[in-house]
Amino acid sequence: MGSAAAAAAALPASAGSGENLVLILDYGSQYTHLITRRVRQLGVLSLCVSGTAPLAALESLRPRAIVLSGGPHSVHAEGAPTFPEGFLDFADGAGAHVLGVCYGMQLLVQSLGGAVEPGERQEYGKMEVEGTAPSSALYGEAETGKRQTVWMSHGDEVVRLPEGFEVVARSVEGAVAAIENREKRFYGLQYHPEVTHSPQGMETLRRFLFDVCGIKADWKMQDVLDEEIKTIQSMVGPDEDVICALSGGVDSTVVATLVHKAIGDRLHCVFVDNGLLRYKERERVMSTFESDLHLPVTCVDASEQFLSMLKGIEDPEQKRKIIGREFIAVFDDFAHKLEQKVGKRPEYLVQGTLYPDVIESCPPPGSGRTHSHTIKSHHNVGGLPKDMKLKLIEPLKLLFKDEVRKLGSILNVPDSFLKRHPFPGPGLAVRVLGDVTQGNALDTLRQVDDIFVQAIKDAGLYDKIWQAFAVFLPVQTVGVQGDQRTHSNAVVLRAITSEDGMTADWYVALKILLPLHFFLANFRDSCTLLKYFVACTDKFASLHLYSYLLSSGPNNWLSL
Repeated sequence: MGSAAAAAAALPASAGSGENLVLILDYGSQYTHLITRRVRQLGVLSLCVSGTAPLAALESLRPRAIVLSGGPHSVHAEGAPTFPEGFLDFADGAGAHVLGVCYGMQLLVQSLGGAVEPGERQEYGKMEVEGTAPSSALYGEAETGKRQTVWMSHGDEVVRLPEGFEVVARSVEGAVAAIENREKRFYGLQYHPEVTHSPQGMETLRRFLFDVCGIKADWKMQDVLDEEIKTIQSMVGPDEDVICALSGGVDSTVVATLVHKAIGDRLHCVFVDNGLLRYKERERVMSTFESDLHLPVTCVDASEQFLSMLKGIEDPEQKRKIIGREFIAVFDDFAHKLEQKVGKRPEYLVQGTLYPDVIESCPPPGSGRTHSHTIKSHHNVGGLPKDMKLKLIEPLKLLFKDEVRKLGSILNVPDSFLKRHPFPGPGLAVRVLGDVTQGNALDTLRQVDDIFVQAIKDAGLYDKIWQAFAVFLPVQTVGVQGDQRTHSNAVVLRAITSEDGMTADWYVALKILLPLHFFLANFRDSCTLLKYFVACTDKFASLHLYSYLLSSGPNNWLSL
């Protein structure tokens, strides 16, 4: 079944037969599913399908609005993706409103007879755009000369508009930033309104959905819960048992609670100690699950198995795939033992896979999408072996982290779980740059990370930060401890803020750094560089640590 056909089959009863549906056509942008998320955040059902899906599949969905996403391609590139033949006539005949974003706008312009050419100045990152029309559908009244900050990401630009369009905003560099053809219901934005770096982007999307398209906000997270429970109950037979991969993080905790609500004690949770966990994570997770959630959990110590397979491996992508393969091997072994116990082999494995996991591992198996560029292979997506025996149940794979937290709240999952910072599935393997088995890298990283996170909690900042962690570098540097010279590995601290896990900004506060100095000044001589930074004067420590965190850019934290 194609992605569009599958989406049509999965429409909740509350969708109103498409009368309030927003369809996102995916042309490969890493932000595509964030558009889906933003639309849902406004209380509107949205679905994302391949931008090259057959026209018949799109017609069956009967969307009220269609958003053409951005993408990494140029409209002039050979094989560049485009919408199916007859799409524009379909949108016109169906009364659907079409909004092109970035590549989507350029595709719309070129298809309607306009012109797109390589820009003299490529625009990437934060830019200012200025309204050029006294009134527009996307921005409202009296917008001429009014500026806003947006997030640009394009090399080509529109140089000639199709008939019937007008420019309603330009960048300060003069590039076309927003266009409209109200009569034909075609609209375009050269920037990304869906990211938090476009502060007024949500207001623009709100105007498009409610004022321009006339859509009603009638979609709720309770609908997701009800639909997923029905789906799980219809998928899993009344006598079948299911295994759940449990890590103790937000995602796996919520998905375990959800599936347990659907099938009860036929769910068997497995917590795997792979030797790559945080400081005392195993003890904390097992104790909390027993006391707070009362879910049946079996702990499997596979640390030697994982670490032996990772010995000598330095490439993070290879680490992820090895870890994904070993996880499945552990679950297969557990399924065999469970079969001996209950008399029937479990056929399903539940995972807390989220939308960002799928996006970054694109193109995922069976998705039908071919236009996204892989950012990294998540151990539970791109890292899965092709010959795995267990079938997957992934109730959260269309949700973002903040949506999962809302779902968990409906399921009465304790805040102590829901507010935990994200932790990568491959664990510390991707936070030790290099061979994880060399020296005392893992032990050092565990202790520094624990001290860092505790300092954030003590400062009352834990809930304000999306993710905080330490990274062990495979480089050594000279420092001074007391009156002695030290020469050992560097450990870097990173703290970022985010709303959705798709874009992020760094976070540095002196009231975190100052307590860290006292903790780490007496730490073993295994993280010289970090001690050197925090042992300096307050301002010096902040500036130097801050500049070090900036070295790979604000959004590259996702690759660690």
